[in-house]
Parts: sequence; C-alpha cells; structure tokens
Amino acid sequence: MAGFLAVIPHLLGFHPSRSMVVVGLDKPRGRVKLAFRYDLPDPPDPARSRGIAEHAAAVLRKRQVTTAIAAGYGAGTLVTPVAEKLRAAMRGAGITLRDLLRVEDDRFWSYVCEDPRCCPPEGAAFDGTAHPAAAALAAAGIGARPDRASLAETLAPLTGPAAESMSQATERALRRAEHLIAAAPGDTDRMRPVVDAGRAAVREAIATYRAGGQITDDDRMAWLAVSIADLRVRDDAWARMDPKHRAAHRRLWTDVVRRATEAYVPAPAALLAFTAWQSGEGALANIALERALAADPGYSMARLIGQAVDAGLPPSAARLPMTPEEVEASYALADRARAAGPAASAGSSAARPSGERPTPDRSAERRPTTRQARRRPSA
Repeated sequence: MAGFLAVIPHLLGFHPSRSMVVVGLDKPRGRVKLAFRYDLPDPPDPARSRGIAEHAAAVLRKRQVTTAIAAGYGAGTLVTPVAEKLRAAMRGAGITLRDLLRVEDDRFWSYVCEDPRCCPPEGAAFDGTAHPAAAALAAAGIGARPDRASLAETLAPLTGPAAESMSQATERALRRAEHLIAAAPGDTDRMRPVVDAGRAAVREAIATYRAGGQITDDDRMAWLAVSIADLRVRDDAWARMDPKHRAAHRRLWTDVVRRATEAYVPAPAALLAFTAWQSGEGALANIALERALAADPGYSMARLIGQAVDAGLPPSAARLPMTPEEVEASYALADRARAAGPAASAGSSAARPSGERPTPDRSAERRPTTRQARRRPSA
C-alpha cells in the first residue's frame, strides 16, 4: 500500500489532507483508471458522509469500474464515518473495495486488513515522497504540490500595482470596444468589429502560447479578457482548444485568469477548466470553476463543465463543441433569425461578461452592452 499512497498526490496534483480519495482500477491489469477526492465533513455529518459514499459509487458505476481502493486522510474521528458509509455503498453497488485506508502523520491503517504483520494496530509507517513510484512520476513531470491551497494559488488574482495596471488597461479595452461600435455602419451588426478584433486576438494569443511565448503586455491581455466575454469570441476560442496543445492552452488561460479583472474572469476560467479537464487535471479544473462561479454564480459554461467533472466523465469526453467555422456559421444563422423576428434588437453587445450557455443557435441569447460592463461591480 505504500506505493499506492505514494502515487495519490501525483494523481491529484497535491498532497491531500482531511480528504477521502477514491481510486478506480482497471480490473484486468489493476491500473489506475480514475481518481477523485472529497473534503471530509468536519464536524462529522451522517447525511454528508452518505452523500459522499453514494456519489463515489455512482461515479465508478458510470465509468464501469468494478474495483477500487480508497484512502481517507486525517484523524479517525473524521475519516471513519465516511469510510463506513463508503464501504457499505461499494458493497451495495457491487464494487470490490480492494482496500480502505486511513492516513495520518506518515502512517496508514486499513479498515479491511486485520493481519497485524502488515497492518499493525499502531499503523504502518511509510515515506511517500521517497518511494520510487513518486520519484518516477516527478521525473515524468507529474508533480504534487504541498496542498490544494498551493495549487489554488497558481490562479490567484494579481494584487498591488500589477492589479491597478490591469484595471487601467481594462478601461482602455472597454473604450476601444465602444469606439469600434460607434464607428460601425448603422445598418450592420454594430458588434461585428469587436467580435472580429476579439477573434483575431484569440488566434494571435493561441499561436503565441503554442510557440512557447507569453503575453506580457497589459493592453493586449486586457483586450483578450474583455473580448472573450462576448459569447461569439469565447466560443471561437473554445473551438480551438485542440487537446494536442493543452499544455500551451493551460498556460494561456492561467495567465488570463490571473490578470483579468474580476468581472472578466468567468470566460477564461471556464476555458481553463475545459483545458484542465482535457488533461485529466480534475483539481485544477475544479479550482478554475470556483474562480469562474465566484465571479458569476450563474455562468452556464462553468456549470456545464462542473457537471461533467463532478460526474467523473473522462478527459476523452472533453470534446470540442464545434470547429471555429461552425461556431461562426451558427451565430450568423441565429443573428439572421433574430433580425427577421419581431424581438430583434440592434446594436446589442457581448463585451460584458455573460453566463449564457454556449449555444450559438439559440435565438434568445443575450449580449449586454459594453457600457453595462462598466457598471457591473467587481466581486
């Protein structure tokens, strides 16, 4: 079990604490198929413990996993109530629980094994960081941060002068959008110049990061953050998230999330969550979703991805919704339908952050104005 425990932090991306970790195994070979984690209820709560156990069993069933190992991290008073419910739920779901452990202070105890030779009452000592399995994963670039908080820190917003500089750049980006709208011919889609400039910014940013570069200019970053608040621009970016370049995309959207002002966090955070899901980085995906929903609790793309991650859907399910060309064609079709209908509205804008579901063919899609964006309070 020492080898298994050495691997868990690398599967999660951080060393867990006060957690229940469930690892589903491929039955023929015993290889890891998926891993996910829950916060332990503190204080213990029977209903929440039961909910954790039932959810874990449902995720494994959905993925057709019939063998698992689980490890609870923390004091017995917190781990045992969840472990008991988990054991019963797995049994009821027909899932073989190969072992069920409690881990604390570099020792582990088994709720399954009763052999004192391998599972002594005082717990079996282990050093996960020194285990060859941990060393091999670290050498392969699959690291483990000290805790979840340190992983969340990688998406922390800027502070001090850097934050103030980005705030000023965001104001300039909003003025740029307003000037583009004002200069557009009155008989056309007034937002078209903003959308076109936004899509160009997306293409340039993706190309920069795929080539190993980085955006350091505040104005360029602010324009990207403001323009992808438009659903047409955001969905164009989403359609370009080719999983072959997920490492570059992760760097890009991490930078945008960190540097965007709070009102413009939801779109890049949702794109980062999608990219992290593609990479099998569930913890990073969840932290990105938390950033998106903290800024806009109703942001539909974040909720959609959250449901998929929560259900334990594999990275292979993180398929691109459309090609960029299909995205543009769908929005064009919706715009024509709106223009032909009695409820058509001229000069609407998507530069303000929107939580609408990314469905470009939906005629009721709303795109509030850039001026409204200025009035939106930061969270």
